Amino acid sequence: MTDADLPSDARSGLAPGAEVLVDARGARCPIPVLRLARTVSQEPPGTLVRLLATDPAARVDVPALVRMRGFELVGVAQEATWTAYLVRRPVEG
Repeated sequence: MTDADLPSDARSGLAPGAEVLVDARGARCPIPVLRLARTVSQEPPGTLVRLLATDPAARVDVPALVRMRGFELVGVAQEATWTAYLVRRPVEG
């Protein structure tokens, strides 16, 4: 279970800038990007969301989602058999 699987009231104690993990390894397009979009949108501004994805389509889908939604792509790292994407919901104001 990841933080993203917890009910929103259980996550409400996360401080802005905290990190939430979305483990979408093994899921195919469009599931990884949909899980990422939902999680980032539910978190407070400043929260970092780390997406783990094995689907090659995420390499295109994640940057496109970030541009369309106004999120920030903080980093991308190739891990063992997956790619990790670090996305932040910007702090407003």
